[in-house]
Amino acid sequence: MAQRQVQADRKQLVANNISHDALRAVFTETHSAPGVLSRRHKIMGGHGTITLVGGSEQLLTDCWALAEMCEELWSRFLPDSDISRINWSEGAPVQIAPLTRQLIAAMIAGHALSEGTYDPTLLPLVIKAGYTSSATDASRVTTLPASAQAPGHLEAISFSDTEVVVPRGTTLDPGGMGKGVAADVIAQHAMDHGAFGVMVELGGDIVLHGHAPDGVAWRLGVEDPFDSGTHLDVVRIQRGAIVTSSQLKRRFGSPEAPTHHLINPATEISADSPVQTVTVIASSGARAEALTKAGFQRSPRLYLDWLPTVGAAGFIVMADGSHLTSTNWSTFA
Repeated sequence: MAQRQVQADRKQLVANNISHDALRAVFTETHSAPGVLSRRHKIMGGHGTITLVGGSEQLLTDCWALAEMCEELWSRFLPDSDISRINWSEGAPVQIAPLTRQLIAAMIAGHALSEGTYDPTLLPLVIKAGYTSSATDASRVTTLPASAQAPGHLEAISFSDTEVVVPRGTTLDPGGMGKGVAADVIAQHAMDHGAFGVMVELGGDIVLHGHAPDGVAWRLGVEDPFDSGTHLDVVRIQRGAIVTSSQLKRRFGSPEAPTHHLINPATEISADSPVQTVTVIASSGARAEALTKAGFQRSPRLYLDWLPTVGAAGFIVMADGSHLTSTNWSTFA
C-alpha cells in the first residue's frame, strides 16, 4: 500500500511539472504573467504571510492549514503537542508525526552546521531567563519535568519509523527553528502542488521558491531594528531563505538586569553581545535559523568571515546602529 502511494505521488509530481511547463510556455508566448495571491494570519506567536505566484485560493488555504498543523505539533505551549509529549516523556518512546521527525532532524543538523552555537536543548535556560508563557496568550505556559536539564544530549536521540526516543532530562525547544522548518515545508508543498513561485514568511523567517512576481527575483528589505518600517538594505533573492534573529525582542528581567531568549550555550545565560540583530541568507529556512545564533556568540568580523564557508551570507546591526556585512552579501544587491 505504501509503495503504491509513493508511486502515485511521483506520478502526480510529474503531471504537475508537465502542467507547469505547458502553462509557462503560454505565459512566455503571450507575454503575460501568472496571478499573485497573498494572505496574512496570526501564527507561531506572531504573524505570517504566504504569497503564491500562479497558485489557487485552495492551495493558499491548504498552505495555511499546513502552517497551523506545524504549530499544533510543535508548540511548547500546547500540552498535547508532539514537542510537549517528548519533553515529558522521561526517556520513553513517543509516537510522532513525520513533520516532527523532520523538525528534530533539522535541529540535529543545525547543531552540527553551527558548530554547537545553535542548541535546541536549552529550554530550561530559556525558561529561567523569563520566557515561560506564550507571547500571544499568557495563559499558555511551558512546564517541564523535574528531570529537565540543559544542555541536553542531542546526540543520543534515536528514531524508529514512527517514534522518537529522547534521553531523560533532555528537552527540545522548536523556537525559531520551528518557523524555519515550517516555512521550508510550506514552500515545498506549494511548489509540489501547482504554484509557479511562493514566498512564505513566518514571524520574520522568509523562504522563497520558484518564480517571483516580476519573473526575476524576490525583493526584500532588511529592517532597521531601531526604526521600524525603515530598511537598512534591500536584497534580491531568486531561491533560498532570509532569516533575522534579534535580541531586542522577547526581553525579560528588569531594566537593571535584562535578559532575552537567545542563550549562549557556553555561558548558559542570555548572550551578552553588542550585536542587536543578525540576518542570514542561506539555502533553507532551517539552515539560516541555525546560522544566526553564532552571530551573538562570536566576534562580528570572525562570524561574518565564517558564514561564506558554510554557504551563507550575513548582515549584522550593532548597538550603536552601525552595520557590518559578509564579503558575499553584495551578490544579493
